[in-house]
Amino acid sequence: GGGSGSREAVERLVREHPVVVFMKGSPAQPLCGFSNAVVQILRLHGVEDYRAHDVLQDPDLRQGIKNYSNWPTIPQVYLNGEFVGGCDILLQMHQNGDLVEELKKLGIRSALLDKEKDKEKK
Repeated sequence: GGGSGSREAVERLVREHPVVVFMKGSPAQPLCGFSNAVVQILRLHGVEDYRAHDVLQDPDLRQGIKNYSNWPTIPQVYLNGEFVGGCDILLQMHQNGDLVEELKKLGIRSALLDKEKDKEKK
């Protein structure tokens, strides 16, 4: 099938940008706590330039992305076309420093690195 939930369509979406988030609502107005947490984590790292897709607008996509990743819940985060995980995994990566490293691979410098520098100066 060629609908928005088809494997081809989903694959196109996850590859259209280095950072892609499938969420409920929008970054400006997340409609669930987990989606909001993902947005906040990205914001902490200074990642403002990413693609967000609101699955509530598109039931086909909502099911399609779950099939694609084999992951039953939304939000879902993709880095460089690779499925990373949902809110809990992103939070874990944020806490253990992996997210900074993953962003670096994409050529994105985490804002947290600059915050740590400020601490050293004081």
